[in-house]
Amino acid sequence: MSAFSILSSTFVIILLSLSPELVFSRSLPNTPKFDPNLQLVGDAKPVNGASCVELTASNSSLSSGLLIQSKPFKFVTTRSKRPTPSSFSTDFTFSISSHDGDGLALIVVPADFVPKFSGESFGLSREKKYFAVEFDTSVNGNVGDENANHVGVDVDSLVSWKVSNASSVNLVLNSGIKLHSWVDYDSSSKRLEVRLSKFGSPRPYNPLLVYQIDLGEMWKGEEVLVGLSSSNGNSMQRTSVYSWKFRVRTVPKWLHSQPLDPRGFSTEQKEEKMAHKQKGCLFWFLSGLIFATGCGMLVALAVLFLSFLFANQEVAVIPVKCSTSSGDFRYEKINLVLEDKSTDVKS
Repeated sequence: MSAFSILSSTFVIILLSLSPELVFSRSLPNTPKFDPNLQLVGDAKPVNGASCVELTASNSSLSSGLLIQSKPFKFVTTRSKRPTPSSFSTDFTFSISSHDGDGLALIVVPADFVPKFSGESFGLSREKKYFAVEFDTSVNGNVGDENANHVGVDVDSLVSWKVSNASSVNLVLNSGIKLHSWVDYDSSSKRLEVRLSKFGSPRPYNPLLVYQIDLGEMWKGEEVLVGLSSSNGNSMQRTSVYSWKFRVRTVPKWLHSQPLDPRGFSTEQKEEKMAHKQKGCLFWFLSGLIFATGCGMLVALAVLFLSFLFANQEVAVIPVKCSTSSGDFRYEKINLVLEDKSTDVKS
C-alpha cells in the first residue's frame, strides 16, 4: 500500500471520529412497494431484496435511520402571479418491535435537512423548524408524553400539539405486527387527518387524529422534504418499513371551497378580472356577429329559392276557338215498315 493511500485512509478515519454526526445517503433500489428516488440515511438499510427497509439496527442502541424523498416540493407555488397551495396524501406500512424506543415519525423538514440528521429524537434534535406526525412508543416526561402508545402532531418541538391514543382503535404500536397508516393534508380546509389500522384491513372511515394547521403559512415558498424517521433511544427497538407512497396534489386556488369576499380582491386580481371580462365581451361580440351573418345568408338563400320556385310555376294558357258550320250535319228521312205476321186462331 502506498504512503498516499495510508494517509488518505487515516484522514478519513480521523474525519469520521471527529464528526460522528456526518451522514451519508444512499439510494434505495427500485421496488414497486416504494416510490422511486428514495434515499437511505443513517442506519437505514434495505433487507430481503429491498422488500423491507430497517430504519434502526436491532443489535445496537442509539441507532437511527431515515427514509426520505430526494425530490423537494413546496406547499405554496406561484403560477401566473397567483399563489397555488399544495396538498398531500401518503400511506405506509410498518412494524415496531416490542421495546421502549422512540418509534416512528413522518417528518416534513427543510430541503437541507439530511446533513443535520442526528441519532436522537427521530433525528430532529438538531433541526429548529419541522413538522412531524409521531407514532411514539415511549413515555418521555420532558415532552409531556401521556403514554407509550400514542400518535401525536409535532410542530418545531417534540411536545405534541395534539395526541390520540392508539389503544382507542385496539392497536399497540410496538406489538411487532404490521400496521398501515394513511396521512392526508388538505390545503383548502387546512385539515390534517391520520388513520391507522392493521395491515390488510380496509382504510378506516373515521380518522384516529384530526388537526387544523396551515402548512402553507408555515413553510410559505420554502422547499421541503418528506421522510420516515426512527430512533431507538437506549433500547434494541427495530423499526421496519414495508411500503411507502407519497403524492402531492396541486389545485388552483379558485377551485377551493372557500367563500369569496369581494372586498378581498387585490388590485392585481381586479385587473385580471377586467381583462377576463373584456375577453369575454369580445368573444360574445364576435359570436353574435358570426351568428347574425349566418342568419342573413340563410334568409337570402330562402328568398332566392322561393322566387325561383314561383317563376317556374307560371304556365301560359292560350284560348282555342272552335268554329262549326251548318254544312257539317246532314239529315236523312228513314221509312220504317212494320209487318204483322200474326195469324188468326179460329175456335
